[in-house]
Amino acid sequence: MSLISDEHKVYWNKINYAFPILNDTIVSDCTDLEYIEVQQIITGLGIQNKIRDLIVTHIEKYVRQQVAPQFWAKFSKVEEEIKGFQLFKSAVNDLYDAVNKFSGMLRRLIILNNSCSDNKTIFGERDVISGFILIIRATLLSQLPVDFNIIIFHFYKLSFNVFDNEYESPDMSEDVMCSGCWNDYSECICSYVVKVFYETNRKLMEMQLLERLTGQVLTNFIQVRVESHIQRVCTGTFDVSHIAHLENWLETTVMTWLTRIYCGGSSKPPPDNKNIQNAIYKFKQKLHYFLYHTYTKLRIDQLFNIIIEYPDSQPAIDDLKQCIDKTDLRPTLCRVLQSALETRLLHPGVNTPDILTAYVATIRSIRHLDPSGVILDTVTKPVRSYLRNREDTVRSVVSSLTEEGSGSELAEELAKFAAEVDDDGEKEEAWDEWVPDPVDADPKVNASNRKTSDIISMLVNVYGSKELFVNEYRTLLADRLLAQGVINTEKEIRHLELLKLRFGESQLHNCEVMLKDISDSKRINALIHQDQTFQELNNKFTANAMIMSAQFWPPFKDESLELPEEIKQHFDAYTKSYEALKGNRTLNWKPHLGNVNIEIEIGEKKLELTVSPFNATVIMHFQSKPEWSLDELHQVMKVPITVLRRKITYWQSQGIISEKGTDLYVLVEGSDAKSNVSTNQVQEMICEDDESESVMASAHDQREGELQVFWSYIVGMLTNLDCLPLDRIHQMLKMFAALAPGTECSVQELRQFLDTKVRTHQLVFQGGMYKLPKT
Repeated sequence: MSLISDEHKVYWNKINYAFPILNDTIVSDCTDLEYIEVQQIITGLGIQNKIRDLIVTHIEKYVRQQVAPQFWAKFSKVEEEIKGFQLFKSAVNDLYDAVNKFSGMLRRLIILNNSCSDNKTIFGERDVISGFILIIRATLLSQLPVDFNIIIFHFYKLSFNVFDNEYESPDMSEDVMCSGCWNDYSECICSYVVKVFYETNRKLMEMQLLERLTGQVLTNFIQVRVESHIQRVCTGTFDVSHIAHLENWLETTVMTWLTRIYCGGSSKPPPDNKNIQNAIYKFKQKLHYFLYHTYTKLRIDQLFNIIIEYPDSQPAIDDLKQCIDKTDLRPTLCRVLQSALETRLLHPGVNTPDILTAYVATIRSIRHLDPSGVILDTVTKPVRSYLRNREDTVRSVVSSLTEEGSGSELAEELAKFAAEVDDDGEKEEAWDEWVPDPVDADPKVNASNRKTSDIISMLVNVYGSKELFVNEYRTLLADRLLAQGVINTEKEIRHLELLKLRFGESQLHNCEVMLKDISDSKRINALIHQDQTFQELNNKFTANAMIMSAQFWPPFKDESLELPEEIKQHFDAYTKSYEALKGNRTLNWKPHLGNVNIEIEIGEKKLELTVSPFNATVIMHFQSKPEWSLDELHQVMKVPITVLRRKITYWQSQGIISEKGTDLYVLVEGSDAKSNVSTNQVQEMICEDDESESVMASAHDQREGELQVFWSYIVGMLTNLDCLPLDRIHQMLKMFAALAPGTECSVQELRQFLDTKVRTHQLVFQGGMYKLPKT
């Protein structure tokens, strides 16, 4: 017995005719006029809501079982770009045709939906078409194959190559291979690729699948192309600015290509379509950020080399300065540069002058990159710490400050400071040019000091005191004055005046007196040599003394040397003449300092040499006695045997003295002497002695001597209080020690001094406390 009447069967057949999807087909010959009758039947029966929901359910089923599998079946894993291009084009065309077959049925579904009483939307969309597109999109994306992006990548890669080739090389000769499609020019398919490219993107846009299906692949592809372009254009070149070229390439090539994707081949978005305009604008913002980010990362990796080549590499610094404010890579820059400085500079294999050169270049370049000084302060902390622990840092800095020529950057900086010293008022920052510090700035550091500190100030701040640099310069100046045969006082005065502008006159008063001593010594020598009494007593040789004011010159190394008696008599006569000239002043001779011009005759040979007083004394003893043991020389010269053994090698190297036995030396006479010298009757030689080490006490040694004044106070404290920590000892020294100006002791210096006493077993350090050892 049938439960459905024949009349209802007729109605259902008519509904199936209007909506064949109910029978899993989508093609229908139902016209709009015929559907009016069907719509009346549905409305009359009051089943429009149920029919609509049933049709939507069948559409979902059909798309899931028929359309989506057929579409994804084309996405096979292929290696050839042109094959992948064709597969993607075919898949999109088939999908587009399948979607268009729903058009008639969707028109009828719109009429049906409008007649429904519940006003229910399809999956929350505002109309039937939007709901249908949502079904298509959701169903396709729910069945994504694993390697779906391969042929999409091939599709856009080939099309971009064609577009890029058309943009960069529009004129192509017939005898070359096309760089767009990589075919012979006679078989070029670029025009076909462009046509298919535009048509395929237009269809994807109509189906609202472009961004959902290709967006991530397209973004990744463009990022790869941007990275490769930046690497190709910018790697290894620092003397040319690239950012403007890169921005122009992104705008004219990449963004034009993207615009044609979204606009179906047009180079400009439609003025009335805000969705397309917004999509292109957002893509443009992302790509510009990616461009700046990628370029900045490349330059950060190369930043050490850029710094070393500064100022030739200033265009690269300018680009980096422009990009760093547009990205979030500022912490990365600090971390990478700090690591590069530590790895490539801060180890024993690098000479201190080379470290200082790199440090100065870092200061100049990073100051240009970040005028606030925050990045510079961050990245150079390890460099400052390392330089502080290198013994020759101060001497290297001072030597560089007083070097001549254009090779010394610190000397140029000193001269530059002197030239700008009168313009301090103009350096003040105008109120309307003020900018706040970066967010990573240390609030405890004065911003103005960080911005205005020059290179020399930063080097001085490594040690925190100008006195150490001034003392080292005084020692270096003393070495130079004592080592030079002819002293260029004009050059030294010029250096001194520059340093006085930088460090102050009071700090360099001693150096001024030292240079004055040089000119006074010339005048005094001339007066003494004119003294008739002195000339009568001393006619064997002449002596020119450099008379130094003891309290103004740095301390000398403690070295002893007993001169021959005739030399001592000559010095005594010189002293008496000086006392007669100066009244209540006398001379305290330093016999181990200076140079001696001697003439040696051995057999038929004559040698003229310039040697140290030590070597002159040695050879004078061999004049009176041809054979000496080290112990005998030690007795007469009052010099330690170890020093004698080391220094007598000078005469051995000259071929004048040979070692006859263990610690027994003999004068080489006759034809055996100086066998490597020409056999001329008179051989003249001006030979520099091999003594190159400083005769002055180092700044470190001087400071150690100054700190010895604290020792008696420290012993008294620990005797009365048994044990004390470092901070307490430092506080008590400041309170009770009557210190002269300039002899202040920092906590770090005090710790080093006390640790030295611990190593020599004069103190015991236990549990963070210092105490005297038990006797």
